[in-house]
Amino acid sequence: MEPHRSLPGSTETQGITTPDYLFRSVDEVAKRLKPETPVQCLFPEAVRTQARKFIDLFPGTVLYAVKCNPSPDMLRHMHAAGVRHFDVASLEEARLVKGLFRDAKLHFMHPVKSREAIRRAYRMGIRDFALDSAAELMKLMEETKSARDLRLFVRLAVAGNAAAYDLSGKFGAAPSTAADLLRHARKVAAKVGICFHVGSQCMDPNAYAAAIGRALDVATKAKVKIDILDVGGGFPATYPNMTPPPLEAFVAAIKRAAQPFVDQGAELWCEPGRAMVAAAAAMLVRVTLRKGRRLYINDGTYGSLFDAGALNWKFPVRLVRPQKGGKGNTHKDAGGKAPSDKLVPFMFYGPTCDNLDKMKGPFLLPEDTQEGDWIEIGMLGAYGATMQTRFNGFHSEFAATVWPEAAPFAFERPRKKAPVLVQPGPAARPVGALRRAAPRSVKPAAEPVLAPAPAQSEPASPNLHAAGDGAPRPLSAK
Repeated sequence: MEPHRSLPGSTETQGITTPDYLFRSVDEVAKRLKPETPVQCLFPEAVRTQARKFIDLFPGTVLYAVKCNPSPDMLRHMHAAGVRHFDVASLEEARLVKGLFRDAKLHFMHPVKSREAIRRAYRMGIRDFALDSAAELMKLMEETKSARDLRLFVRLAVAGNAAAYDLSGKFGAAPSTAADLLRHARKVAAKVGICFHVGSQCMDPNAYAAAIGRALDVATKAKVKIDILDVGGGFPATYPNMTPPPLEAFVAAIKRAAQPFVDQGAELWCEPGRAMVAAAAAMLVRVTLRKGRRLYINDGTYGSLFDAGALNWKFPVRLVRPQKGGKGNTHKDAGGKAPSDKLVPFMFYGPTCDNLDKMKGPFLLPEDTQEGDWIEIGMLGAYGATMQTRFNGFHSEFAATVWPEAAPFAFERPRKKAPVLVQPGPAARPVGALRRAAPRSVKPAAEPVLAPAPAQSEPASPNLHAAGDGAPRPLSAK
């Protein structure tokens, strides 16, 4: 199997993916490619729908947090939906986005950066930088030669107890420190902002209101006019056993709490990541061995399933067992019979030799799940493939686009071109025949050129991953 191939961004409306790697369903991916390595299945309609939803609902500027999923195709679909602002945490992310979109606006919201990163980012045209210490502020001034066009954001420490993953321990200035930093930033920057992060997968809209209230107290104490209030990320997606309030509830809480800032002329920003793309991709993995209720699969904690292993998050799963037929099955029962209707709990083990490479789950799958079966693991558009390492040599960058809403002609497989004929003598011969190392005394016989058979495409199946509302797609068979 070859890696996914992308076309230039100018073709993004209908042709982001070449026909060879565009599919109507995850089942079709398994049936056609018979992959032996994990495949990231991208659902364009989901990311486009969710991006438009954020743009329509949020009363300000939406910055996509690139770290969540930097897939070029994911970024292209987001750009096609109208996203123009991107939160980057490294030079590599900045180069990636800038290389894809000339009109992209980049914002370096990582509060700790190397001097080289600051220097090169400024040369690239980036003017927005976050900080949470006097030392970082000094670095920014020195490496930009005290530029007067900087927009500096003081990262405020806020509580993260409403989030599934608390991020408050590493970054953020205490209120008194933040007030001092605001006063210093006001003297040297063109614009000054406050930013914060309530934690990843925040389940309570009031957590944003509380953080904004703290930001207002700090700004009041510092006696500094705030030009931009960035409420950060943390917007949640729906996972098994984690059903958050709708996005509308979070936006309403933010609008109410931020009104004092808005009344003073401040802009509102947000940096969604997980909520934007979690439902927009799944991983298609394969079972390599079964030991009772333990399934050994070809992806794991050191691959796309970090959250499932390290954080014990539950992800929706579905058995994928294509109908019998065709070449490529690696065990006698692959595709042989329909899966059992009875679901039982399984634990997953990844492909590496490390004992930490396990995902407790439980993951409910048919009781006859066996070696050679594929499993679709949903809701991995966020912090899935982007978390992969190369530990033990296990790594996969294969990707396929599942887009049943695409125009019908997009699914047509290109016909193979007939060999070009030359006329060396009375009989025509294919070019390939001329290149064979045959003895000169033997003249190769002319070979007939057959017209290729028309390409066959499978009937469309329902798209189970295209709603794009940030909720898990119902994983069911075609």
